[in-house]
Amino acid sequence: MLLAMRDDEKTGRITLAQVAQRAGVSISTVSKVLNGRQDVAAPTRIKVERLLEAHAYRRTTRSAHEAPLIEIVFHELESIWAMELIRGVENVAKTHGAGVVLTESGTRHAPGPEWMEAMLQRRPLGVVLVFSALPGEVKEQLRARSIPFVIIDPAGDPDPDVPSVGSANWNGGLAATRHLIECGHRRIGVITGPEDMLCSRARLDGYRSAMTMAGLEVDPALILFGDFHVEGGYDRATEMLSRPRPPTAIFAGSDLQALGVLEAARVHGLRVPHDLSVVGYDDVSLARWASPALTTIHQPLRQMAEEATQMLLRLRDKEPVSTRLELATSLVVRKSTGAPAGGLNNGP
Repeated sequence: MLLAMRDDEKTGRITLAQVAQRAGVSISTVSKVLNGRQDVAAPTRIKVERLLEAHAYRRTTRSAHEAPLIEIVFHELESIWAMELIRGVENVAKTHGAGVVLTESGTRHAPGPEWMEAMLQRRPLGVVLVFSALPGEVKEQLRARSIPFVIIDPAGDPDPDVPSVGSANWNGGLAATRHLIECGHRRIGVITGPEDMLCSRARLDGYRSAMTMAGLEVDPALILFGDFHVEGGYDRATEMLSRPRPPTAIFAGSDLQALGVLEAARVHGLRVPHDLSVVGYDDVSLARWASPALTTIHQPLRQMAEEATQMLLRLRDKEPVSTRLELATSLVVRKSTGAPAGGLNNGP
């Protein structure tokens, strides 16, 4: 495969042999690095990639090998909001004559090491990643190969040099809690997401701010970290509702967790919203079909994916883009919230 780089010291092109000589490795080793092979020692790979980046590496035969695909990478495909993101990517890809390939890899923080080599064999137009951040090594590898990437970020706050699309998590937490306060609730619990995710803490900070602005005490016993899944919502709500002084309302950090809260309320013999009000987060399609229909915070997942894909294509065409786009969230009131039984629930 023919590859070329601009040489800052000459007007001609640097060759693979020159890269190998400067890095003190063989030409085959440089080729392995370029093709994402994992059988290269990390220090050697980093040295070669930095040389490629320093000389503004570009692939001269890229269009000949490039597939009309946009790759979207998740750490899990089970979450219902993943379908909204996929639809968003597909909407934009279709208008540009491209297909979409789905990959499940790694943890919520980064794709697994095996992903890079497989992705390079597919040679997509670019990559949309649903992770909270990217390790420096992954960023270097993608940039060294001129593969544009964007993070769809419902889960964190990526580094400033990483193009990303997210949403207003703090405002969402504020709006959810403020709605419950306006309904008359004073003892409000929150089940946010994993403790090591910034979106979880941002939504929790919004909750705290709403409580503080209303002059209400925040009871640490009513703050629990979940996992954004139904089972986690059920377990945390069961714990919360079993306390001597349970809450009259719960703000769940995802709709899936909110579904778990609804089931925990049923098991405890509580009626929603008469005995317990529940607010979710995301506004996935199932929210309106819950029983009762779920009041929630609308996170524009499909629009986030569309914006991320548009950003990816602009990066591919070398157009200027903002490195961070944050979309607004909004409250959607349905049937799962109302005034607490007996009117205002006075006292923290």
